[in-house]
Amino acid sequence: MPFLDRLQRWAADRPDDTAVVVAGTHLSWSGLRDRAAALVPAAPAVTVLSEQNSTGFAVAFAAAVAGERQCAVLDPAWPRQLQDAITARIAGTAPAGPGPVDSQADGLVDGLVDGLVDGPRGTSFLIGLTSGTTSVPKAFTRSRRSWQESFDASIEFFGLTREDKTLAPGPLAASLNLYALAECLYAGAEFHTLAQFDVGAAHAAVVHDGITRLVLVPTMLRLLSERGLAGGVDASGIRSIICAGSKLDARTLEAARRWAPNATIFEYYGASELSFVSGAGLRPGEPVAPGGTGIGKPFPGVDIRILDDAGAELPEGRDGNICVRSRMVSNGYLWGDDGQALRCFDDWYTVGDQGYVAGGVLHMLGRRSDMIVTAGTNVYPHEVEMALASVPGVAAAVAAGMADDLRGQRVVAGVVPSHGAVTATQLKAGIEDMLARNKRPLEYFALTELPLTDRGKISRQLLLDWVDRGDARIRRLG
Repeated sequence: MPFLDRLQRWAADRPDDTAVVVAGTHLSWSGLRDRAAALVPAAPAVTVLSEQNSTGFAVAFAAAVAGERQCAVLDPAWPRQLQDAITARIAGTAPAGPGPVDSQADGLVDGLVDGLVDGPRGTSFLIGLTSGTTSVPKAFTRSRRSWQESFDASIEFFGLTREDKTLAPGPLAASLNLYALAECLYAGAEFHTLAQFDVGAAHAAVVHDGITRLVLVPTMLRLLSERGLAGGVDASGIRSIICAGSKLDARTLEAARRWAPNATIFEYYGASELSFVSGAGLRPGEPVAPGGTGIGKPFPGVDIRILDDAGAELPEGRDGNICVRSRMVSNGYLWGDDGQALRCFDDWYTVGDQGYVAGGVLHMLGRRSDMIVTAGTNVYPHEVEMALASVPGVAAAVAAGMADDLRGQRVVAGVVPSHGAVTATQLKAGIEDMLARNKRPLEYFALTELPLTDRGKISRQLLLDWVDRGDARIRRLG
């Protein structure tokens, strides 16, 4: 495992059927099998794969995990110096072999087979990397068993079938899309992606390629939905939308339900080191609970507990470390673990995300490092942001803790209006019944755009920087 035995099966049963489509280029099941098999004899013990989206990426990845080989997938947009540093570190931790650690190397570890076959289930096959641009990201490993267990769980939860055609329009170097590719190869389902994310190209794939399933992040879903509605793009054939990265805000959810009226919209909580943890599916016509922090019930095969820092279980409703027990958890880190990145309490693992369980539903509050302590009250920005995002007229929101001599920190929030103007009075009234008084922002700002890192993630520190320097993208609301 995790998927090469399935690839062999689909190639034998349906050799000429399409397996992978990248930017209109089709690759059949037998074509994928044969091209990957041809690369295996020259594949090193550890391949460092840094390529743009292409059918060649799928071929190289399949060959790179054959036998007991391992693959590290790097973002080709990362600076060359960073990629070289990662490659050097991998070379220092890789099994001994006569060749260099490189996608073109031909050095093999003794005992590696040349065929396109899966290695033993307990062996590592993937070196995962956290996102990084200026510093070397942390690296962890995954076993073949962990991904097979993940495939079985996600196929059951999301209802993936061989008849589905999945479009994951983001970069294959990102774990969300790499997993979607491998999941489809395992399930025997057709996988589609683009050379790079482009709204028009994604719409064309939905309409002309019969896409039934989307896997993407919320920002992509909003763009596809809103522009699809404006342009009359027919998405009635989409049956499921799987969204990850952050909880869907009210505007994105509304647009997606209108654009793809027959789709069940799934959102889930997980982490690269833990795999899937919990999730929920909103079926067509089901009512939406605005502003909630709930992120569904445990995935198949996953147990969840909320533990304190000493490993003691907390009662229902009390927030603490979200800890999981499952067969999908990673092996741990090759480097970069400070003792807090992945902790274990007697087989219960946590990455430090904070939350609580109520009525069997996991509520996600965010990382402890993001927590705001104001006048002795712990406030998680995520719960403030979800409340504000449910207010009519708000497209998106971000909250942070600003230094305060009296309170220690005070909660401030920035919102991107969905249309026209929004006032502080509207925002205060909109969250009055959703947040306790001591968790509500004391200052509000209108933003022309969200403060994002170069990796597209919300930066709360950048919001504070904008406030400090009076950036043109931010305006205080009275």
